[in-house]
Amino acid sequence: GVLVPLYLFYPSIENFLDTAVKLTIDQAANNPSLEQPFDNQLLRVLFLIRYVEEMKASVDNLVTLCLAEVDADRLALRRKIEESLQRLEKETLISRNGDLYSFLTNEERDINRAIKDVNIPDGADSKLLGELIFDDILKGLRKFRYPVNKMDFAFNRLCDSYSIGSRADGALLITLITPLNDEYESFDNSRCVLDSAGDGGQVIIRLGNEVHLGRELRTYLQTQQYLRRDDGNLQDSTRKIRANIAADNHNRRGRLVTLLEGLLTAADVFVVGQPLKLKSSTPGEALNETLEYLVQNSFTKMGYLKYLNPQPEKEMQSILRSNDVAQQTLALSLPEANKDALDDLRQYIQLGTNASKQIILHELLERRYALRPYGWPDNEVLILIARLLVLGEINLMMDGGLLAADKIYEAITTPAKRRKIVVLKKQASDPQAIQNARTLGKDLFHEMGPEGEDALFGFLKEKLGLWKLSLDAFKPLADTGNYPGKDQIDNALAIIKKLLSFDDSYKFIEYCNSRKDDLKDLSDDFHDLQQFYEHQKPTWEKLRQATARFQLNRMELERDARAQTALQRMQEILTALHPYGLIREVDNLITTVNGINTTLINHQREQVRAKVDAHLQTLTRDLDAAQMDAVFRATCLQPLAQLRRQVDTEESLAHLSQCAAEALKAYDAGVQRIEAFVRPAATEPIKPALKKQRVVEPAKLTKSAYLETKADVQDFIETLRQELEAAIDNDERIQIR
Repeated sequence: GVLVPLYLFYPSIENFLDTAVKLTIDQAANNPSLEQPFDNQLLRVLFLIRYVEEMKASVDNLVTLCLAEVDADRLALRRKIEESLQRLEKETLISRNGDLYSFLTNEERDINRAIKDVNIPDGADSKLLGELIFDDILKGLRKFRYPVNKMDFAFNRLCDSYSIGSRADGALLITLITPLNDEYESFDNSRCVLDSAGDGGQVIIRLGNEVHLGRELRTYLQTQQYLRRDDGNLQDSTRKIRANIAADNHNRRGRLVTLLEGLLTAADVFVVGQPLKLKSSTPGEALNETLEYLVQNSFTKMGYLKYLNPQPEKEMQSILRSNDVAQQTLALSLPEANKDALDDLRQYIQLGTNASKQIILHELLERRYALRPYGWPDNEVLILIARLLVLGEINLMMDGGLLAADKIYEAITTPAKRRKIVVLKKQASDPQAIQNARTLGKDLFHEMGPEGEDALFGFLKEKLGLWKLSLDAFKPLADTGNYPGKDQIDNALAIIKKLLSFDDSYKFIEYCNSRKDDLKDLSDDFHDLQQFYEHQKPTWEKLRQATARFQLNRMELERDARAQTALQRMQEILTALHPYGLIREVDNLITTVNGINTTLINHQREQVRAKVDAHLQTLTRDLDAAQMDAVFRATCLQPLAQLRRQVDTEESLAHLSQCAAEALKAYDAGVQRIEAFVRPAATEPIKPALKKQRVVEPAKLTKSAYLETKADVQDFIETLRQELEAAIDNDERIQIR
């Protein structure tokens, strides 16, 4: 019945051992911290199987290898071996890797001592434990999708009060209580129940007390930190040892994950003040089951959304396109309207308005209704917002102006734009104010607007917009100064632009009523301007053209009393601030002046035409007498012929007089040209065929402006006679002018 324990084989190989190995075992025999001889015997066993791959150094195997009798007490021997292993490990004579133990050489022992000396920061083991559970086991899950409304709920993660990863405001909370917690023993069921009910409800997961967990975590952390040190100048043997240690530590992490999976599956779970018995068998499924229970029992107002739209985007678009208050009011009686939820939103906006609090759409969605006690999906809240918009209870403002109806859907469904959208409680106008605005609208546009505030608001803005289009078309002509109404147009546009700038019906109606008299005056001005620019402008153009034409003969026309009066009236109309009622006089005034002007022009034209014709006739006779060729004749007669044609078209009396003077000059030039051509040379005895012309102007022969006595008359006649006789004596022909 006797067995030979393995350590008895050691003396047979002792002389063949490396001195360092033998010294290690010999020194262990003299170590006062160890119990002899058993600790030394067990150390010898571990050395003997160190390099035997088939024999793992587990406690069970060590029990078998150390049996000295067939019927020995294995349990007692096991306890003895476990106690011995602890002492050997403490003295860094052996190392432990999970359930396996190994003998350490001197160099390995030095490295293991260095690892044990590594300082670990407080809480590092709890943080590592949390990372292993949340990141390795639960795959880094940070959000839970609630299956009922398909909404994602973020959750924060704590392990023994240490945050694992970043924290999100308003997120759900999962707290791990582990044996590493200094207060682990105080976390009994009653405390866990109480704590899980705090902060609106949370999840507390209490792991079982695994005695080896803390040691394994600490060893892993110390080893990891030691391996991070620079090993650039190490010997090959040391490098190999470090590599083996790294591989063992990697396996240690795997064992930790496996250990924690078991602890997590068997953990005690407390949610919203209740211990929870889970049906799930895997950590991931258990977490989902836990969070589902948390959402169901802590989001007390989630049930306000009795109906979840299967196609929320289409529903939103349908509501916004309807723009029908009556239709939406009727729809509130249907289940899908979620009346309780709508009332809650309505009340919140009202309270915010009363407190002068700015309500940002992003914050409304993310920091109120996405969190407890609501947990409402964004799209469902946006549908409620759309209903309140169509009902006329709120407005949405972005970048300082109210959102136009055709821009709302795109804006509220774009997350980036939600941060700039402000939800405003719409102030309702007093019924009497609405009626006053309707009456004013009828006075302005001769059409009664709709009864509802929003509908009336739209009606009045549309009409004013049409006025603005017309005034904008009138303005360029008025700005030239040649057309009336510039000040009226500028004033009207200023008031209309102010009204069109209002996006809020309440302020618009209030402003309309406050400027009632101004708007009535504006209406009168607009209709005058519209009548002028659309109907009277041709007559005005005729007046401007006639005035410009009559200006050529104004001095002669004003000698006629009727023409003078008519011209003055035409000018008064052109310069009047409000000429619209006077334009009907224009045709008669133009007819009056035009008749007198035509008479004056025709009379003057006939006189000038006669003078030009006389000059032409005289020159023609001279040319005939001188027997000039066609080219020379054309040269002499062409200037007079051109003047003759000009006289027939000229409308200015002054220009007609100028034509007469120019005709005389052309005539004299023609005569001089003929005389120069026919004048004989000094050596030629032939008498010229055409006498030289002498122009006698009797007015130039007088010595004073007036002939006042008979003597003055006698002197004038004598002088004139001498001038005439001198011309005759000189063989000249005389022309009296």
